[in-house]
Amino acid sequence: MSASTFRVPHPIPGARPTEEDSTTSARVVVTRFPSLTTTVPKELVHRAGVAEVMLTDWERMDSTHFTVAAQLPRRHGFFATIDGCHDPLLIAETIRQSGILLAHAEFGVPLDHQFLMWDLEVGVAPEHLLVGATPASLDIAIACMDIKRRGSSLSGFHYKAVIRRDGEVAATGAATFTCTSPAVYRRLRAARIGDGVPVPLPLTSPTAPQAVGRLSPTDVVLSPAPEPDCWQLRVDTRHPVLFDHPVDHMPGMALLEAARQATSAFLGRACLPVGVNSEFTRYAELDTPCLIEVCSLPRHTNGGERVLVTGRQDGSLVFTSAVTAAPVSA
Repeated sequence: MSASTFRVPHPIPGARPTEEDSTTSARVVVTRFPSLTTTVPKELVHRAGVAEVMLTDWERMDSTHFTVAAQLPRRHGFFATIDGCHDPLLIAETIRQSGILLAHAEFGVPLDHQFLMWDLEVGVAPEHLLVGATPASLDIAIACMDIKRRGSSLSGFHYKAVIRRDGEVAATGAATFTCTSPAVYRRLRAARIGDGVPVPLPLTSPTAPQAVGRLSPTDVVLSPAPEPDCWQLRVDTRHPVLFDHPVDHMPGMALLEAARQATSAFLGRACLPVGVNSEFTRYAELDTPCLIEVCSLPRHTNGGERVLVTGRQDGSLVFTSAVTAAPVSA
């Protein structure tokens, strides 16, 4: 499937037939539009809800370069506006969706294959991500590299993204993923999950929403822990965005949200994450406590405060996120 699939003329539904002379059968007169915009199929970005699909189109430039179009809503139910800007984690989600889309639509990965994200990096220019009078239309240039195959099938690649809005670079990012067949995934996870999704930990009490830059306790992914600068990952599989569909481990975007919230809690204020550089080393299991720890890093050259967020289960490292945080206006 190519981008042209989503750029075809469409008749107006309900058009009425008009009568010509008696020798000609009735025909339908329709008005056609040169182009209509819609989201890409939700299956191509691994989302169950159409409302969570950010991508609207894509086009192949050559065998490793593509352009992807996206649209950010002016208000999202979870990725909320921060200091007048679109949430940078919504940019991270857009980058994540772009790689999966291209893997399926351009590299032929079957829809039932499993994806594992190894790293995800995003940096934003807040001045070009201000919420305007209409949803933000984004043009994303994607360059794929380190393309790996198993036989004739794609097994993963690294990609870089440059995101423009009205011609200005609004964000950059990169990610690496591998993908595998359902049979191989079942073998990889058999010892951990057996024949079904593990029962998650009982839901723990949330940290105060205002301490982590949130308004509702249902959106808090951290629980208090006795150690200083530490929190327990709060697993709520009922969350409609972080758990858009059933999974057998903690989604990567939920871990990024934990990193963002832990940064706010550590700094003692709301903040705008203008840079997030994350690595995922193993699955974050649903049924095992995950300890989130934060420590300071040297300040960024632009003056932003930087922290390192780590997640550990049973003493083993699950993920790390280096977060650069800009202050938020009062």
